[in-house]
Formats: sequence, structure tokens, C-alpha cells
Amino acid sequence: MGTANDSTFSHFILVGFSDRPQLERVLFAVILPAYLLTLLGNSTIILVSRLDPHLHTPMYFFLTHLSFLDLSFTSSSIPQLLYNLSGQDKTISYVGCALQLVLFLGLGGVECLLLAVMAYDRFVAVCKPLHYMVIMSPRLCLILVSLAWGCGVANSLIMSPMTLWLPRCGYRRVDHFLCEMPALIRMACVNTAVIEGIAFILAIGIVLSPLVFILVSYVYIVRAVLSMQSSSGRHKVFNTCGSHLTVVSLFYGNIIYMYMQPGTSSSKDQGKFLTLFYNMVTPLLNPLIYTLRNKEVKGALRRLIWGNVSLKEKL
Repeated sequence: MGTANDSTFSHFILVGFSDRPQLERVLFAVILPAYLLTLLGNSTIILVSRLDPHLHTPMYFFLTHLSFLDLSFTSSSIPQLLYNLSGQDKTISYVGCALQLVLFLGLGGVECLLLAVMAYDRFVAVCKPLHYMVIMSPRLCLILVSLAWGCGVANSLIMSPMTLWLPRCGYRRVDHFLCEMPALIRMACVNTAVIEGIAFILAIGIVLSPLVFILVSYVYIVRAVLSMQSSSGRHKVFNTCGSHLTVVSLFYGNIIYMYMQPGTSSSKDQGKFLTLFYNMVTPLLNPLIYTLRNKEVKGALRRLIWGNVSLKEKL
């Protein structure tokens, strides 16, 4: 391993799944098409939300940001993973590793907060429908999204340098398929109790607090739905809120398990597969969840497709 000064590092070695060559080939064959579908699905959501005037509402404004986050989040690590799975070279440059860490922490934090913002949007739509457009004004939507981005980026700018500057006494092997904070903390050759404590405190603000807000919002939403007389109204609320709740469950189920505990306490192999699910499967499923359960998105897709077909026929 050596004991070279950390400042001389030009690269890290991502161990990933290199101890299982057969699994690497299977993962490559599965992840490549899944990544392409993720790019297609989230790009479609963004384009449809921007091009169809019927979707120029607060809900789809937030959904556009969620799809952009998923695109960026997945693209921050999956191309490197595919490269490492396809051959013997498992290296990543120091700059590339730092960039992965900054994006992973920043975009993950933004998504936590954005899901809370989307829950507030659903709360206002269901519990205060007559005042919805007044409360959820374009200005407030922009402020809420800016706060989510600002807090997520701030969290990353605090934790990333602290993680990267930990002394590693020459160790370069990252026991993961990406430069993730717990894996980098485990490499340190000093006591990491302080940085783990700071990470835990920040996780409460970035991860747990938005989740509590989401749960409280849905308590009020459920109460409002139960008092509705119209079955069609209840069905519409369940469709839109059900999509959001499904996404929340997929996202938070993984992130809480991974980050609300110290970096040395979880199973390494289990952590890799959970991170892969969180990094690949959730962004892949989000467009499907919102498309399959949402008549407005399906209608917008049909209008966009048939509009293009009609235009070509006229030409």
C-alpha cells in the first residue's frame, strides 16, 4: 500500500466489484441499457413539461427539477462505473474522485429537500385548492427551488473538503464503485469520530427533517382526502400523491439506511448494492412512476407525438 504523502496522489483505485469478474459482466450488461433508458426517460419528462402549456404548473416545474437532478446524479458516477466494469483499469483521477464526491453529496441533498418542496405543493393543492395558484406563485416556487439547491450545495461544500482532506497514509484503494463519503472515511488512518458526528448532524437537517415534513404533510393530505365527497376527486389525489409517495419511499428508504449511521458500521457489499440501487434504479423508475400514474403527462406525450406527426404530414 505504501505510506506516500496524500498530496502526491494522482488517482484512486475503485475496487467496486472487481473480486467478482462474472458479476461485473452481468452488471455491465444490465446497467448500460438502464442508464440509456434513464437518460431517455428523464429527458422526456423535462421536454414534455417545458413544451406542453398544460404542464406549466408548479407541480411540473418541480418535477422538471427532479428529472434534471436524476439525470445529473446518475451521470456523475455511472459512466465511470461502466468504464471500470468493462476492463481491468479501475482507476479514477483525484480530481474525478473529488468531483464525484461533491456531486453525489450535493445533488443527493438537493433531491431530499426538493421532495419536501413537492410534498408542500401537494399539501396546498389538496388542502387549500381555492388558494393554490395564489400561494404557489412563480416567485415562491423559484424561492423554494433555490433554497433546496442552496442548502444541498452548502452541505456538499462542508462535507466534501473535510472528507478529502482526511490523512490516508498512502492508501488509495476505495472499497466501492464510486467516491462515496463513507468509503473515503473508512480509508482514513486517523480517528474519524468528529467528521462522522458532523456528517450525522448535517444528515438530520438534510435527510431526516425533510422526511418528517413530508410525513406531516401527508397526514393532513389524508385527512383532507377522507373528508372528500367525490370519489373522482379522491382518485385524482391518490394518483398524483401516490406517484410522489412512491418516489419518496424509493429514495429515502436507501439514503436513510446508508447515511444515518457511521461509515464503519454497515456491510460493505450490502452498501455497494444499495448505493447502486439509489444511484441507478431510482432515477430509472421516477419517469415511469410519474408517466404511468399520471394522465396529464400521458396526455401531453400524446399531444406532442401527434403534433409532430401532423406537422410532418403537412410538410
